[in-house]
Amino acid sequence: MLEQLKDEVYKANLDLVKHGLVIFTWGNASAIDREKGLFVIKPSGVDYEMMKASDMVVCDMDGNVVEGSLKPSSDMPTHLHLYQNFKEIGGVIHTHSTNATAWAQAGVGIPNIGTTHADYFANEIPCTRQMNEDEIFGAYEKDTGKVIVECFDGKNPNEIPGVLVHNHGPFSWGKDVHDAVHNAVVMEQVAKMAFISFAVNPDLQMNPHLIKKHYERKHGKNAYYGQ
Repeated sequence: MLEQLKDEVYKANLDLVKHGLVIFTWGNASAIDREKGLFVIKPSGVDYEMMKASDMVVCDMDGNVVEGSLKPSSDMPTHLHLYQNFKEIGGVIHTHSTNATAWAQAGVGIPNIGTTHADYFANEIPCTRQMNEDEIFGAYEKDTGKVIVECFDGKNPNEIPGVLVHNHGPFSWGKDVHDAVHNAVVMEQVAKMAFISFAVNPDLQMNPHLIKKHYERKHGKNAYYGQ
């Protein structure tokens, strides 16, 4: 079942290691087949070096495992909630990459202060509010998804394909799982760049016209970047 999607999710999980976004088992990737109403996700706590494409777990849109002998990632309910609410995304990534996680632990969104950031994110990468006691000790992973969706009230998740969960770490998404990995790598890099930039000049500012230009030349209706 969904063998091609399993292979894509498997390779995406390995890409997280290749790009230095995860160590040990600190991350997961998933992808959805919206026509079938099923998504594929990494199994929980499985070492990347031992993992196989056949280990990927298939779940339905109620969070039930429909294929796979291993338990899905403990973050599966978060991924599911994002798929349920961000209707155009095809893949989700969660990591604990160092720089993006540092901003998340500080509870601060990553401001759009450079053209690298603006090429991929139309605005600041936001940070969610802190989760309350009931959310933490209740349906924690599902409620993590809920605070992400809440954070995007009035924002377009297609234009800002990532978020920082307060005290936790980054999630990213994209049109497919490979796009989501790409956005995760960009998030980590712009988090690092922003930290250095503010250390050099705490009073820095970004030209909003330059942000708009760089985002729209790649993603606007008259985009002209690339072949």
